[in-house]
Amino acid sequence: MNTLTFAEALLEQNDYLILSHRRPDGDTLGSGAALCSALRRMGKTAYIFPNPQTVPRVKAYVGAYEAPESFQPKCTVAVDIATPGLFPLGYEGTPDFCVDHHPSNSLYAPLTLLNGARSSCGEIVAELIETMTGSLTGEEATLLYIAVTTDCGCFQYMNTNADTLRTAAHLIDCGAKHHDVVHDFFRKVSRARVLLEGAIFSGMRFYRDGKITVAVVTRQLLADCGAEENDCEDLAGLPGRIDSSIVSVLVREQENGQSKISVRSTPEVDSCAVCAHFGGGGHKMAAGCTLDCDPDTAVERLLKAIDAEWPA
Repeated sequence: MNTLTFAEALLEQNDYLILSHRRPDGDTLGSGAALCSALRRMGKTAYIFPNPQTVPRVKAYVGAYEAPESFQPKCTVAVDIATPGLFPLGYEGTPDFCVDHHPSNSLYAPLTLLNGARSSCGEIVAELIETMTGSLTGEEATLLYIAVTTDCGCFQYMNTNADTLRTAAHLIDCGAKHHDVVHDFFRKVSRARVLLEGAIFSGMRFYRDGKITVAVVTRQLLADCGAEENDCEDLAGLPGRIDSSIVSVLVREQENGQSKISVRSTPEVDSCAVCAHFGGGGHKMAAGCTLDCDPDTAVERLLKAIDAEWPA
C-alpha cells in the first residue's frame, strides 16, 4: 500500500491507540509519539500505549502522549512491530493498521504501510505525517530524529544510507533538537553502563578465528554492575565492534528463563535467516529472536543456525 492510500484510510478513523513493540526502542516510541502528535493536530483523539518497558530516557520525550486507563480506542495502529509476538506487555487484540520497515513483517494488520528499504520506521512515519498534514512540528521532528538516529546507531550502522541522511537533515530543518538528542542518547551514559560494557567485553566469546563474536548478558551480570533497564539500550551493537567480526550475537537472559537474541552481521551473512530458525526475524544485517532455554544452550543453538546459513 502506498503512503497516500494508507494516510487516507487512517484519517477515516478516530480514537487511535498507537502501539510500540516489546522492549521498546527509540524508533518504535519516537515514531509512535510523532504520529500521535500529528493526528492530534488534525483534531483527532490519539494516544500511545503506555508500554511498561519504556526506559526513563525515552519516556522523558514520549510520556506526555501515553493513554490514560479510561481511554477506549476505536482504532489501533502498530508502529515498528514485525509480528504479533512483539506486541507490548499488557496489550491484547489485533491492530487495524501497521507502519513498519521490517521485511519480515507478517502482514498481521488489515492495512500495512511497509518499506523494507528504510533504515528506520521514523523515516516512513515522517513521510506519512507530511502526507497527512503537509508539515512537521519541531517536536515531531525531534521525536522522529530520536527514531532515526537510534535505529542506525547515530549513522554508524550498516543500515544507514543516503535516504537516512536526507531524512535526518530534513528533520533538523524542521526543528529537530539534534544536540539534545545526541547528548541524551549517545554522549552520556551511567556509571553502571560503563561497568556493564567492560564486563561484556571481558567476557566475549570468539568462534571461527573471531569471525563470530558472542556476548552473554546474564541477570547476575546486570546485578553485579548495578545496571538497570535504562543502562541496557543498544547492547546488541557491542560484540560486533571487534574488527574481525562478521556475525555478532548478543544473548540476554530473561527473568522467565528465556534468552533474548540479537544477531548483527555484515552483508555476506543473513541475520534474519539465522533468527528465522527460531521463529524470529528482522533485517538481513540485524535481526532477533527468543529462545526458551538458558544462555549457554542458546549460544550452542545459535552457532548451529549460523553454520547452517553460513557454512564454514
